[in-house]
Amino acid sequence: MIQVEGLSKRYGRTLAVDNITFGAGRGEILGFLGPNGAGKTTTMRVLTCFLPPTSGTARVAGYDVLAQPLEVKRRTGYLPELPPLYPEMRVAEYLAFVGRIKGVVKQKLAARVSDVIEKCALKEVRTTLLGRLSRGYRQRVGLAQAIIHEPQILVLDEPTAGLDPKQIIETRGLIKGLGGDHTIILSSHILSEVQATCQRVIIINAGRLVAVDTPENLTARLQGHATVYLQAEGPAEQVREKLERVAGVVAVKPHGPPDGRPAFEIEVAKGRDVRAELARAVVHGGWPLLELRTMGLSLEEIFLQLTREEQEASPVEDAPKGKQKEAVQ
Repeated sequence: MIQVEGLSKRYGRTLAVDNITFGAGRGEILGFLGPNGAGKTTTMRVLTCFLPPTSGTARVAGYDVLAQPLEVKRRTGYLPELPPLYPEMRVAEYLAFVGRIKGVVKQKLAARVSDVIEKCALKEVRTTLLGRLSRGYRQRVGLAQAIIHEPQILVLDEPTAGLDPKQIIETRGLIKGLGGDHTIILSSHILSEVQATCQRVIIINAGRLVAVDTPENLTARLQGHATVYLQAEGPAEQVREKLERVAGVVAVKPHGPPDGRPAFEIEVAKGRDVRAELARAVVHGGWPLLELRTMGLSLEEIFLQLTREEQEASPVEDAPKGKQKEAVQ
């Protein structure tokens, strides 16, 4: 549904997006992750035809963003970081107005307004002035206007920025509910947001693509081995010695007993699954097994490691001496 190849965007001498390539399939929720100023918003503005690329190509629903921008816009719903709302209009009135602009036929307009109000949980504020809505409700109206014309693609730029924890959870649930019906690209600098919502992750830093993969695959790639957490009720040293004798175990490290019972972080050779053997070792030792689960790097750890490697491997170009180039978002 989305295919980007060798995309770059310059603002004068500043290279905001640097030769990035990625794709998104039908019904996929793709997280676009990077710090403020990494190039996320610039890329999204190119995909939604608000900005032309300097070089490279981008196709959305099979249409080129440069050659066929109107076809791209017909098939794309866009929620910028600040939703484009008119404070003097009421919710249903505004959505009908946007629907007409986006080409929803008159016979279907009322039904589409009712549908997006239902889907985005806006019934309680249907007749409320937009200027009187809370930030959370404004975000919901922003999502409603993005899907009013039933687009194939949704591009959401920082959709939970500025929301309180309850509003964030509600907005996450709404976005996940839209997945499957829509291909979604969601940008954020909040790592937990991407991990909770997205199936795959794009990591971008200083305009460069650092990684594209699932969080699970990124964890496996960076760790080089599997890690298992085990907690048992028994003498710590004896349990540890027993675990170390299991074939495939590389190292056993104390994890810190949260409740006085010994717990361990067990590194396992890549490609090996020794959970059953670990469980048997504990049970054969006569100790109750309290917990056994695989562990992975958090998305925060993945992001920090990958961006650190990128900065060390790729010095910034076009920067004045002694100063790092400032990236443009």
